[in-house]
Amino acid sequence: MDLTLQKPGNHLFVRYATPDGIQVVDEFYTSAIILSANEIITDWPVRSVQDIERHHLEKILELAPEVVLIGTGREQVFLPPEQMMVFYERGVGIEVMNTNAACRTFNVLVSESRNVVGALIPG
Repeated sequence: MDLTLQKPGNHLFVRYATPDGIQVVDEFYTSAIILSANEIITDWPVRSVQDIERHHLEKILELAPEVVLIGTGREQVFLPPEQMMVFYERGVGIEVMNTNAACRTFNVLVSESRNVVGALIPG
């Protein structure tokens, strides 16, 4: 799904997402990534929501986000309550949605200069 053809600002953005991967600016990623306005973390070893453990969430929180978007692949799959609490305890907003929705939302929030981090699983 194409999200944008033009560079919308001086920050990273998702150009499109498919079941095979995620295009961030001019780079295509076939595995899960963590994305902020200025940084891409490509060594996030998660293939599905079921793979996510607490230490995977810490990698996201190291970026000190205001809000986190978890893109769970083709289907929306919620995190267990214990994992959601990791964010709530630190006062970080968390939204879990399918990856296409997470990519669209990321682009909107980052264009508004919000401190957002997307943890995006292709699918």
